[in-house]
Amino acid sequence: MAGGNNNGQGTGVGEEKTASPRQSEVNRKLKYISLAILVVQNASLILSIRYVRTLPGDRFFTTSAVVMAEVLKVLTCLLIILFQRKGNLKEFIVLQYNSIVIQYKDTLKLAVPALIYTLQNNLQYVAISNLPAATFQVTYQLKILTTALFSVLMLRKSLSRIQWLSLLLLFAGVAIVQLEQEGKQKETTVTGPSQNYAKGLVAVIVSCLSSGFAGVYFEKILKGSSASVWMRNIQLGIFGTLLGLLGMWWNDGLAIAEKGFLFGYTPMVWGVIFNQAFGGLLVAVVVKYADNILKGFATSFSIIVSTVVSVYLFGFHVDLLFTLGAGLVIGAVYMYSLPKAAAPSPSTATLSSSSHSLADGVGDSETEAFLPKSVLVK
Repeated sequence: MAGGNNNGQGTGVGEEKTASPRQSEVNRKLKYISLAILVVQNASLILSIRYVRTLPGDRFFTTSAVVMAEVLKVLTCLLIILFQRKGNLKEFIVLQYNSIVIQYKDTLKLAVPALIYTLQNNLQYVAISNLPAATFQVTYQLKILTTALFSVLMLRKSLSRIQWLSLLLLFAGVAIVQLEQEGKQKETTVTGPSQNYAKGLVAVIVSCLSSGFAGVYFEKILKGSSASVWMRNIQLGIFGTLLGLLGMWWNDGLAIAEKGFLFGYTPMVWGVIFNQAFGGLLVAVVVKYADNILKGFATSFSIIVSTVVSVYLFGFHVDLLFTLGAGLVIGAVYMYSLPKAAAPSPSTATLSSSSHSLADGVGDSETEAFLPKSVLVK
Protein backbone atom coordinates (compact mmCIF):
# COMPACT_ATOMS: atom_id res chain seq x y z
CA MET A 1 0.00 0.00 0.00
CA ALA A 2 2.91 2.32 0.70
CA GLY A 3 4.47 1.38 -2.62
CA GLY A 4 2.84 4.34 -4.40
CA ASN A 5 4.42 6.78 -1.98
CA ASN A 6 7.89 5.26 -2.11
CA ASN A 7 9.28 6.60 -5.31
CA GLY A 8 6.28 5.18 -7.17
CA GLN A 9 8.40 4.36 -10.29
CA GLY A 10 7.00 1.49 -12.33
CA THR A 11 10.20 -0.51 -12.56
CA GLY A 12 10.90 -0.30 -8.85
CA VAL A 13 7.42 -1.50 -7.95
CA GLY A 14 7.58 -4.25 -10.53
CA GLU A 15 10.87 -5.51 -9.17
CA GLU A 16 9.50 -5.39 -5.65
CA LYS A 17 6.45 -7.42 -6.67
CA THR A 18 8.51 -10.08 -8.44
CA ALA A 19 11.10 -10.28 -5.65
CA SER A 20 8.60 -10.50 -2.81
CA PRO A 21 6.96 -13.85 -3.70
CA ARG A 22 10.38 -15.38 -4.33
CA GLN A 23 11.65 -14.17 -0.97
CA SER A 24 8.55 -15.41 0.84
CA GLU A 25 8.95 -18.80 -0.84
CA VAL A 26 12.58 -18.99 0.33
CA ASN A 27 11.55 -18.00 3.86
CA ARG A 28 8.80 -20.62 3.85
CA LYS A 29 11.26 -23.32 2.80
CA LEU A 30 13.76 -22.17 5.42
CA LYS A 31 11.05 -22.45 8.07
CA TYR A 32 10.25 -26.04 7.10
CA ILE A 33 13.95 -26.92 7.00
CA SER A 34 14.36 -25.29 10.42
CA LEU A 35 11.43 -27.30 11.77
CA ALA A 36 12.94 -30.57 10.48
CA ILE A 37 16.39 -29.78 11.93
CA LEU A 38 14.97 -28.78 15.31
CA VAL A 39 12.87 -31.96 15.55
CA VAL A 40 15.66 -34.30 14.42
CA GLN A 41 18.31 -32.74 16.66
CA ASN A 42 16.10 -32.59 19.73
CA ALA A 43 14.75 -36.15 19.42
CA SER A 44 17.95 -37.79 18.18
CA LEU A 45 20.07 -36.53 21.07
CA ILE A 46 17.76 -37.97 23.72
CA LEU A 47 17.23 -41.25 21.88
CA SER A 48 20.93 -41.73 21.14
CA ILE A 49 21.95 -41.04 24.76
CA ARG A 50 19.32 -43.50 25.97
CA TYR A 51 20.54 -46.07 23.45
CA VAL A 52 24.24 -45.89 24.32
CA ARG A 53 23.51 -45.88 28.06
CA THR A 54 21.40 -49.05 27.87
CA LEU A 55 23.74 -51.09 25.67
CA PRO A 56 25.51 -54.04 27.33
CA GLY A 57 29.28 -53.85 27.77
CA ASP A 58 31.67 -51.19 29.00
CA ARG A 59 30.03 -47.87 29.78
CA PHE A 60 31.80 -44.63 28.94
CA PHE A 61 32.25 -41.95 31.58
CA THR A 62 29.52 -39.36 31.06
CA THR A 63 31.61 -36.69 32.79
CA SER A 64 34.33 -37.12 30.13
CA ALA A 65 31.69 -36.90 27.39
CA VAL A 66 30.49 -33.55 28.78
CA VAL A 67 34.07 -32.22 28.77
CA MET A 68 34.72 -33.51 25.24
CA ALA A 69 31.55 -31.83 23.94
CA GLU A 70 32.63 -28.51 25.46
CA VAL A 71 36.12 -28.77 23.94
CA LEU A 72 34.69 -29.53 20.49
CA LYS A 73 32.23 -26.64 20.81
CA VAL A 74 35.00 -24.18 21.70
CA LEU A 75 37.25 -25.38 18.86
CA THR A 76 34.36 -25.11 16.37
CA CYS A 77 33.51 -21.56 17.45
CA LEU A 78 37.19 -20.56 17.23
CA LEU A 79 37.34 -21.90 13.67
CA ILE A 80 34.13 -20.04 12.75
CA ILE A 81 35.52 -16.73 14.06
CA LEU A 82 38.84 -17.35 12.27
CA PHE A 83 36.90 -17.97 9.05
CA GLN A 84 34.90 -14.76 9.61
CA ARG A 85 38.24 -12.92 9.92
CA LYS A 86 39.27 -14.43 6.58
CA GLY A 87 42.14 -16.35 8.17
CA ASN A 88 43.82 -13.24 9.59
CA LEU A 89 45.54 -14.86 12.57
CA LYS A 90 46.78 -11.61 14.14
CA GLU A 91 43.32 -10.02 14.07
CA PHE A 92 41.84 -13.29 15.40
CA ILE A 93 44.25 -13.41 18.37
CA VAL A 94 43.71 -9.73 19.19
CA LEU A 95 39.94 -10.25 19.16
CA GLN A 96 40.18 -13.23 21.53
CA TYR A 97 42.54 -11.35 23.85
CA ASN A 98 40.30 -8.27 23.96
CA SER A 99 37.07 -10.23 24.40
CA ILE A 100 38.29 -12.73 27.00
CA VAL A 101 41.19 -11.10 28.87
CA ILE A 102 40.79 -7.32 28.55
CA GLN A 103 37.04 -7.51 29.12
CA TYR A 104 37.53 -10.01 31.93
CA LYS A 105 34.58 -8.70 33.95
CA ASP A 106 32.28 -9.47 31.04
CA THR A 107 33.86 -12.92 30.74
CA LEU A 108 33.52 -13.67 34.45
CA LYS A 109 29.78 -13.01 34.27
CA LEU A 110 29.48 -16.26 32.32
CA ALA A 111 30.98 -18.38 35.10
CA VAL A 112 27.57 -18.80 36.78
CA PRO A 113 25.60 -19.97 33.70
CA ALA A 114 28.57 -22.12 32.65
CA LEU A 115 28.52 -23.85 36.05
CA ILE A 116 24.77 -24.43 35.78
CA TYR A 117 24.96 -25.69 32.19
CA THR A 118 27.78 -28.09 33.09
CA LEU A 119 25.72 -29.44 35.99
CA GLN A 120 22.70 -29.65 33.69
CA ASN A 121 24.54 -31.57 30.97
CA ASN A 122 25.72 -34.12 33.54
CA LEU A 123 22.22 -34.39 35.02
CA GLN A 124 20.75 -35.05 31.59
CA TYR A 125 22.95 -38.12 31.23
CA VAL A 126 21.84 -39.31 34.68
CA ALA A 127 18.17 -38.71 33.88
CA ILE A 128 18.18 -40.30 30.42
CA SER A 129 20.16 -43.28 31.74
CA ASN A 130 17.42 -43.98 34.28
CA LEU A 131 14.21 -42.89 32.51
CA PRO A 132 12.56 -44.07 29.29
CA ALA A 133 13.36 -41.60 26.49
CA ALA A 134 9.70 -40.67 25.94
CA THR A 135 9.12 -40.10 29.67
CA PHE A 136 12.21 -37.91 29.88
CA GLN A 137 11.14 -35.93 26.82
CA VAL A 138 7.71 -35.22 28.29
CA THR A 139 8.94 -34.48 31.82
CA TYR A 140 11.72 -32.24 30.56
CA GLN A 141 9.17 -29.79 29.21
CA LEU A 142 8.83 -28.61 32.82
CA LYS A 143 11.74 -26.35 31.87
CA ILE A 144 9.15 -24.15 30.16
CA LEU A 145 7.35 -23.77 33.50
CA THR A 146 10.55 -23.01 35.45
CA THR A 147 11.82 -20.57 32.80
CA ALA A 148 8.48 -18.75 32.80
CA LEU A 149 8.41 -18.48 36.60
CA PHE A 150 12.02 -17.23 36.78
CA SER A 151 11.25 -14.73 34.00
CA VAL A 152 8.33 -13.34 35.99
CA LEU A 153 10.36 -13.19 39.23
CA MET A 154 13.74 -12.00 37.89
CA LEU A 155 12.87 -10.03 34.74
CA ARG A 156 9.39 -8.86 35.76
CA LYS A 157 7.95 -10.25 32.54
CA SER A 158 4.20 -10.64 32.18
CA LEU A 159 2.46 -13.73 30.87
CA SER A 160 -0.87 -13.82 29.09
CA ARG A 161 -3.82 -15.78 30.48
CA ILE A 162 -3.35 -18.39 27.76
CA GLN A 163 0.28 -18.83 28.80
CA TRP A 164 -0.67 -19.28 32.47
CA LEU A 165 -3.33 -21.80 31.40
CA SER A 166 -0.77 -23.62 29.24
CA LEU A 167 1.63 -23.84 32.20
CA LEU A 168 -1.16 -25.37 34.31
CA LEU A 169 -1.89 -27.91 31.55
CA LEU A 170 1.82 -28.60 31.22
CA PHE A 171 2.15 -29.40 34.91
CA ALA A 172 -0.98 -31.57 34.81
CA GLY A 173 0.31 -33.48 31.78
CA VAL A 174 3.68 -34.18 33.36
CA ALA A 175 1.98 -35.24 36.63
CA ILE A 176 -0.25 -37.71 34.75
CA VAL A 177 2.79 -39.22 32.98
CA GLN A 178 4.56 -39.61 36.33
CA LEU A 179 1.51 -41.30 37.87
CA GLU A 180 1.40 -43.68 34.91
CA GLN A 181 5.11 -44.46 35.28
CA GLU A 182 4.73 -44.91 39.04
CA GLY A 183 2.07 -47.54 38.37
CA LYS A 184 4.43 -49.36 36.03
CA GLN A 185 7.17 -49.31 38.66
CA LYS A 186 4.87 -51.10 41.11
CA GLU A 187 3.96 -53.72 38.52
CA THR A 188 7.56 -54.46 37.58
CA THR A 189 10.28 -53.84 40.13
CA VAL A 190 13.10 -54.20 37.62
CA THR A 191 13.31 -51.43 35.01
CA GLY A 192 16.63 -52.52 33.58
CA PRO A 193 20.27 -53.06 34.53
CA SER A 194 21.43 -50.48 37.10
CA GLN A 195 18.48 -48.18 36.40
CA ASN A 196 16.83 -46.15 39.13
CA TYR A 197 13.61 -44.33 38.21
CA ALA A 198 13.58 -42.10 41.31
CA LYS A 199 17.18 -41.03 40.65
CA GLY A 200 16.31 -40.20 37.04
CA LEU A 201 13.22 -38.23 38.08
CA VAL A 202 15.16 -36.14 40.62
CA ALA A 203 17.87 -35.51 37.99
CA VAL A 204 15.37 -34.27 35.38
CA ILE A 205 13.55 -32.01 37.87
CA VAL A 206 16.81 -30.42 39.07
CA SER A 207 17.85 -30.08 35.44
CA CYS A 208 14.60 -28.26 34.63
CA LEU A 209 15.12 -25.88 37.56
CA SER A 210 18.70 -25.18 36.54
CA SER A 211 17.64 -24.73 32.91
CA GLY A 212 15.02 -22.15 33.86
CA PHE A 213 17.33 -20.17 36.12
CA ALA A 214 20.32 -20.29 33.77
CA GLY A 215 18.32 -19.20 30.73
CA VAL A 216 16.79 -16.21 32.53
CA TYR A 217 20.04 -15.25 34.26
CA PHE A 218 21.82 -15.45 30.94
CA GLU A 219 19.22 -13.22 29.29
CA LYS A 220 19.62 -10.73 32.11
CA ILE A 221 23.40 -10.42 31.75
CA LEU A 222 23.16 -10.38 27.94
CA LYS A 223 21.18 -7.13 27.93
CA GLY A 224 23.27 -4.52 26.14
CA SER A 225 26.03 -6.97 25.21
CA SER A 226 27.67 -6.63 21.79
CA ALA A 227 29.53 -9.97 21.74
CA SER A 228 28.65 -12.44 18.99
CA VAL A 229 27.00 -15.81 19.51
CA TRP A 230 30.29 -17.57 18.72
CA MET A 231 32.33 -15.49 21.17
CA ARG A 232 29.79 -16.08 23.94
CA ASN A 233 29.96 -19.82 23.27
CA ILE A 234 33.77 -19.69 23.52
CA GLN A 235 33.60 -17.87 26.85
CA LEU A 236 30.99 -20.31 28.13
CA GLY A 237 32.94 -23.26 26.76
CA ILE A 238 36.16 -22.25 28.53
CA PHE A 239 34.39 -22.17 31.89
CA GLY A 240 32.39 -25.26 30.97
CA THR A 241 35.55 -27.22 30.15
CA LEU A 242 37.30 -26.23 33.38
CA LEU A 243 34.23 -26.93 35.52
CA GLY A 244 33.59 -30.16 33.64
CA LEU A 245 37.15 -31.32 34.31
CA LEU A 246 36.68 -30.50 38.00
CA GLY A 247 33.44 -32.51 38.09
CA MET A 248 35.07 -35.37 36.19
CA TRP A 249 37.98 -35.49 38.65
CA TRP A 250 35.58 -35.36 41.63
CA ASN A 251 33.21 -38.04 40.38
CA ASP A 252 35.30 -40.36 38.20
CA GLY A 253 38.88 -39.28 38.80
CA LEU A 254 40.26 -42.59 40.05
CA ALA A 255 38.39 -44.69 37.50
CA ILE A 256 39.49 -42.47 34.59
CA ALA A 257 43.09 -42.53 35.83
CA GLU A 258 42.91 -46.33 35.74
CA LYS A 259 40.92 -46.90 32.52
CA GLY A 260 41.57 -43.75 30.50
CA PHE A 261 39.63 -40.66 29.41
CA LEU A 262 38.21 -42.33 26.29
CA PHE A 263 37.27 -45.61 27.97
CA GLY A 264 34.09 -47.10 26.49
CA TYR A 265 33.99 -44.68 23.56
CA THR A 266 32.40 -46.31 20.52
CA PRO A 267 31.38 -44.73 17.19
CA MET A 268 27.86 -44.35 18.64
CA VAL A 269 29.22 -42.53 21.71
CA TRP A 270 31.20 -40.20 19.48
CA GLY A 271 27.97 -39.59 17.56
CA VAL A 272 26.25 -38.50 20.78
CA ILE A 273 29.14 -36.16 21.65
CA PHE A 274 29.20 -34.62 18.17
CA ASN A 275 25.42 -34.18 18.33
CA GLN A 276 25.73 -32.47 21.69
CA ALA A 277 28.58 -30.20 20.57
CA PHE A 278 27.61 -29.33 17.00
CA GLY A 279 23.85 -29.87 17.19
CA GLY A 280 23.36 -26.91 19.48
CA LEU A 281 25.54 -24.66 17.32
CA LEU A 282 23.58 -25.74 14.26
CA VAL A 283 20.30 -24.97 16.03
CA ALA A 284 21.75 -21.58 17.06
CA VAL A 285 21.95 -20.72 13.37
CA VAL A 286 18.73 -22.40 12.26
CA VAL A 287 16.60 -20.98 15.08
CA LYS A 288 16.87 -17.51 13.51
CA TYR A 289 14.39 -18.70 10.89
CA ALA A 290 12.02 -20.25 13.43
CA ASP A 291 9.44 -18.24 15.31
CA ASN A 292 8.03 -19.29 18.69
CA ILE A 293 5.10 -21.17 17.11
CA LEU A 294 7.48 -23.18 14.93
CA LYS A 295 9.64 -23.99 17.95
CA GLY A 296 6.50 -25.10 19.78
CA PHE A 297 5.61 -27.40 16.89
CA ALA A 298 9.18 -28.73 16.85
CA THR A 299 9.04 -29.61 20.54
CA SER A 300 5.66 -31.30 20.09
CA PHE A 301 6.86 -33.29 17.08
CA SER A 302 10.05 -34.33 18.88
CA ILE A 303 7.97 -35.74 21.76
CA ILE A 304 5.93 -37.76 19.27
CA VAL A 305 9.08 -38.93 17.44
CA SER A 306 10.77 -39.94 20.71
CA THR A 307 7.68 -41.87 21.80
CA VAL A 308 7.24 -43.72 18.49
CA VAL A 309 10.94 -44.61 18.21
CA SER A 310 11.01 -45.70 21.88
CA VAL A 311 8.21 -48.17 21.18
CA TYR A 312 10.22 -49.90 18.46
CA LEU A 313 13.74 -49.40 19.84
CA PHE A 314 13.27 -49.87 23.59
CA GLY A 315 9.92 -51.72 23.79
CA PHE A 316 8.28 -48.73 25.46
CA HIS A 317 4.57 -49.32 26.16
CA VAL A 318 2.18 -46.45 25.45
CA ASP A 319 -1.11 -46.64 27.36
CA LEU A 320 -4.07 -44.32 27.78
CA LEU A 321 -2.64 -42.39 30.75
CA PHE A 322 0.67 -41.70 28.99
CA THR A 323 -1.18 -40.63 25.83
CA LEU A 324 -3.37 -38.26 27.85
CA GLY A 325 -0.43 -36.77 29.75
CA ALA A 326 1.76 -36.41 26.66
CA GLY A 327 -1.17 -34.91 24.74
CA LEU A 328 -1.66 -32.27 27.44
CA VAL A 329 2.05 -31.43 27.37
CA ILE A 330 2.10 -31.17 23.56
CA GLY A 331 -0.99 -28.93 23.61
CA ALA A 332 0.47 -26.80 26.41
CA VAL A 333 3.75 -26.31 24.53
CA TYR A 334 1.86 -25.13 21.46
CA MET A 335 -0.42 -22.82 23.50
CA TYR A 336 2.54 -21.29 25.32
CA SER A 337 4.30 -20.53 22.03
CA LEU A 338 1.31 -18.58 20.64
CA PRO A 339 2.05 -14.84 20.29
CA LYS A 340 0.57 -12.44 22.80
CA ALA A 341 -2.41 -10.40 21.67
CA ALA A 342 -0.86 -7.11 22.76
CA ALA A 343 2.03 -5.78 20.68
CA PRO A 344 5.28 -4.97 22.49
CA SER A 345 5.85 -1.33 23.38
CA PRO A 346 8.26 0.75 21.26
CA SER A 347 10.72 0.98 24.14
CA THR A 348 10.75 -2.81 24.46
CA ALA A 349 11.29 -3.17 20.74
CA THR A 350 14.21 -0.72 20.86
CA LEU A 351 15.77 -2.58 23.77
CA SER A 352 15.36 -5.88 21.98
CA SER A 353 17.03 -4.72 18.78
CA SER A 354 19.88 -3.04 20.64
CA SER A 355 20.61 -6.21 22.58
CA HIS A 356 20.64 -8.49 19.56
CA SER A 357 16.94 -9.34 19.55
CA LEU A 358 16.58 -10.68 23.07
CA ALA A 359 12.99 -11.66 22.51
CA ASP A 360 9.99 -10.54 24.53
CA GLY A 361 9.12 -14.21 25.07
CA VAL A 362 10.87 -16.56 27.44
CA GLY A 363 13.14 -18.20 24.88
CA ASP A 364 14.91 -16.47 22.00
CA SER A 365 17.49 -17.30 19.41
CA GLU A 366 20.28 -15.33 21.05
CA THR A 367 19.78 -16.85 24.49
CA GLU A 368 19.03 -20.32 23.17
CA ALA A 369 22.32 -20.46 21.32
CA PHE A 370 23.90 -21.25 24.68
CA LEU A 371 21.38 -23.69 26.07
CA PRO A 372 22.09 -27.42 26.22
CA LYS A 373 21.16 -29.07 22.99
CA SER A 374 17.97 -30.81 24.05
CA VAL A 375 16.80 -27.65 25.76
CA LEU A 376 17.04 -25.50 22.69
CA VAL A 377 13.56 -26.13 21.45
CA LYS A 378 11.20 -24.24 23.69
